[in-house]
Order: sequence, then structure tokens, then C-alpha cells
Amino acid sequence: MRLGIVKKALRGVVAASALMAGLTAGAQTAGAETLADALVGAYKNSGLIEKNRAVLRAADEDVAVAMSALRPIIGWSSSVAYGYVDSATLGTVSESVSTTVGLAAELMLYDGGANRLGLDIAKETVLATRETLVSVEQQVLMSAVDAYLNVRRATEFVRLRKNNLRVISEELRAARDRFEVGEVTRTDVAIAEARLAATRAQLAAAEGDLARGVESYRAVVGRAPSNLSAPKAIRSPAKTLDSAKAQAMRAHPDLKRVQHQVSAAEAGILVAQAAKKPKLKLTSSISVADVVDSRNGSDSASLGVTASAPIYQGGRLSALERKARSQRDAVRADLHVAQLQIAQTVGTAWAQLGVARATSAASTEQVSAAEVAFRGVREEATLGARTTLDVLDAEQELLDARTSLLSAQIDELRAGYFLLSTMGLLTAEKLNLNVPSYDPAAYYNLVKSAPTNTSQQGQKLDRVLKSLGKE
Repeated sequence: MRLGIVKKALRGVVAASALMAGLTAGAQTAGAETLADALVGAYKNSGLIEKNRAVLRAADEDVAVAMSALRPIIGWSSSVAYGYVDSATLGTVSESVSTTVGLAAELMLYDGGANRLGLDIAKETVLATRETLVSVEQQVLMSAVDAYLNVRRATEFVRLRKNNLRVISEELRAARDRFEVGEVTRTDVAIAEARLAATRAQLAAAEGDLARGVESYRAVVGRAPSNLSAPKAIRSPAKTLDSAKAQAMRAHPDLKRVQHQVSAAEAGILVAQAAKKPKLKLTSSISVADVVDSRNGSDSASLGVTASAPIYQGGRLSALERKARSQRDAVRADLHVAQLQIAQTVGTAWAQLGVARATSAASTEQVSAAEVAFRGVREEATLGARTTLDVLDAEQELLDARTSLLSAQIDELRAGYFLLSTMGLLTAEKLNLNVPSYDPAAYYNLVKSAPTNTSQQGQKLDRVLKSLGKE
């Protein structure tokens, strides 16, 4: 009779345990949201990408500004003057209205190459800003990966906790049934009750983590998660750590950005040196002056060349040159620091991926052993050789093993994408995401020649800006 009662009480335990075993099976229903869907959503939803695209367009305009300095400057002026003269000596009063219209033009013939160097600096700044945009794109996509995997982890943890709650409830029911027939003491029932209360608290904490993960996902992707599928592990982009670091040194946008900044800083020194050289400027003007109701008037025109050079400015120009050299040295140091940091980050990501893979393999073995142990303890409990506490401990070890395996699998996925990021490969283009392509050179090609608003190219620019919703 005792054996029959115990077996009846433990039937629910067996059913609940079967449910727990299927938590990580990976079967997905139709219409599941994939990690690629989340990446696409984050790419389209990110204000950071739009912001940095606007910053890039502003840098493109700096090229147009620098280009304009190489061209003539033409302007017009006009004036109207009223004159009143009351001569007490002659006893006369006279009034006059005069007008003047003028047109002036100037062209820098020689400035030591400062304007040309300014154009080179603007171009290098554009290239650096493009790399910043790529870096921001990587940050956005990595945030989407983190948000997706955090929701996946939290969702599975909630499922584990719910099924654990079912198992503990069945254990408690079994303990109470055995207590009624005198097979266990009140202590066994209290142990099961305490474990049930702890499991409820753990479930509440897991649900809280899931709620926070959902809000983070909504902020990054732009919508709430829905039936997230288990992503597949990505193939390692490099076979060795050295090859991964070499790839990062070639492709990482942060490193390429600093390289362009170094080039701009080098040109900045030449600009400071050019400020010490003579300047030669061509000037011309035409003006027409007329006095209303009078034959007095004049026409004038001039054409000349102006040369100038600094002699003494209190040491200002030398200070500016020294400043430019110091800024160049600082950016060179940034390049060295960036190389070290990127190499370190790649090494860290490589180690994390290796640890996650090893942990996943070990956790798989742990789950298998914990399942065998749990089944053995459960059968021994039906024969009276094990206590309720033994069964609860074995069940808890199985839960912990499955939790560790789940975390290790997610950590392995995250480490793989993080390694891509450290190598400069986590971009929409490299991941082949289904998003509208963005050509950072398209706007630059429209503005690099500094077109005017009335030109055909300027009108095309106006249409582009309107399509962007900027005007």
C-alpha cells in the first residue's frame, strides 16, 4: 500500500520533469521572429544612425566650404545718400541725392597653399566621419544582439522556473501524501514548502528580468519581442587569434578613423606654416555714382594685385604651428592606443568565445549526468531509500545544470557576434541584412564641387534634402 501511494503521488513529478526536459529542444513555430529581424528593426529604428548620417552630411559640406575658398569672391554694393547744405555766407540752401552702385571681385592667387590644404583636411575629416558612422552602426547592431539574447535568456529562465514550480508542487503533494500515511515526518513537508516558496520568489525575479529585457528590446528594435526563435551559432570569421587581430587592424572603423585624423593633423601643421608665407590677391571693382537732378556723376573701375606678408604678430604664428604639431602628436598617440585597445578587445572576445564553447560542452555533460541522477534519486525515493530533501536537491541540481547550459549557449552566441564587432565585421553589409543600402559617398559627390542653389546640381541637392525631411 505504501508503494502504491508513493507512486501515485510521484506521477505528477514525472510529468513535470518531462516538460522541463523539452525546454531547450529548439522547436519553433511558424512566424517566429529571428535575430536577423531584430537587427533589421534596430538598424531602421536607430536615431543614432540617422544622427551620424546628418553629421556626415555636415562634414561633406565642409568640403564645399573649403572648395569655395579656391574660387573668386564676387559681391555688389549700393548706397543712397541725401545731402543738405545751408550756407550762411552765400545765403543759399542746397539739397542733393546721390546714388552709388558697385561691383567688386577678388581672387586669392597665392596663400602658401593654405586653402588647398584646408580642402585636404576637410576630405580627411569626411573619411574619418564615415568610419564613425560604421562604428555607430556596429554599436547599434551589437545592442540589438544583446537585447535579443537577453530576452531569449529571460524567456527560457521563466519557463524553467515555471516548470520547476510545477515539479516542486508535485513534490510537496507527494510529501504530504506520504506524511498522511506516516512515511515521512512533518519536517519533510516543511522542507518541500520552503523550497516551493523559494521557487516562487525565483520565478518572480525571472519574470522581472524578462519585463526589463522586453523594455530594452523595445527601445533598441522599436517594437516588443514576439516568439523569438533560437538563433544559430555563427561561423568563426577567423581560424586563429592572430588572423582575427590582423583582420581587425585592416577593417576596424575606429582604427581607420584615427588614421584619417592623423592625416588631417599632418595637413594642419602645413596650414600653420603657410600662414607665415606671403599672400597674393587679385582685386577688381567697378562703380557708378550719380547725383539726382545734376550732371555730376562718375564711373570708376580698378584692377590690382595686393601682396601681404606677416612681419611680427607677437609670436602668434609660431605658437599656432607648435600647437598644430602637438595636436598631431596627440592624434598619433591615439592611433597607438587604438591599436592596443582593438588588439586587446579582439583577444578578449576570442577568449570569451572559447570559454563559452567549453562551458557549453561541459554543461551538456552536466545536464546528462544530472538527469540520470535525478531519475535514480526519484526511483530510490519510491522505495524509501531517499528522502524528500534528496529528491528536491537532485531536481535543483538538474535545474541548475539546464540553466547553466542555456546561459552557456547564449553566451556563445553573444561572444561570436562580439568577436565580429571587434574585428569590424558587424555591419548590415557584412551580415547581408535586408535593409535599404546607404551610400555615404552619394551626398558627398553632390556637394564636393560646392554647387550654388540656382545650378542644376544645387536644385538636385534641394530635392535630396526635402526627401530626407530636412527642409
